[in-house]
Amino acid sequence: MNEEITVVAFLKAKPGAEQQVADAMKACIAPTLTEESNLSYVPQQDQDDPQTFVFVERWTSRQGLNDHMETPHFKTLIASVQGLLEAPPAVHVLKPLTAL
Repeated sequence: MNEEITVVAFLKAKPGAEQQVADAMKACIAPTLTEESNLSYVPQQDQDDPQTFVFVERWTSRQGLNDHMETPHFKTLIASVQGLLEAPPAVHVLKPLTAL
């Protein structure tokens, strides 16, 4: 069944790597927004903790997210932040309670 999902992903940059992480995230926005299954894609930076970045994304389906993770721009993002994060991203794939 194809049901809309929301993805919330938390990234923690190493001290001094904040701008590099932000730049890598920003580079992924335009190509992601052209993906047919993307409904919303908003990377953000925590105002109180500038090392913390959060992606808030909406997709038409889990398959749409899976397809996104195979795109060149997503793979470039992952390669670009390699070694710049304190830990692997914490990714939460959510579905509306109405879908439960």
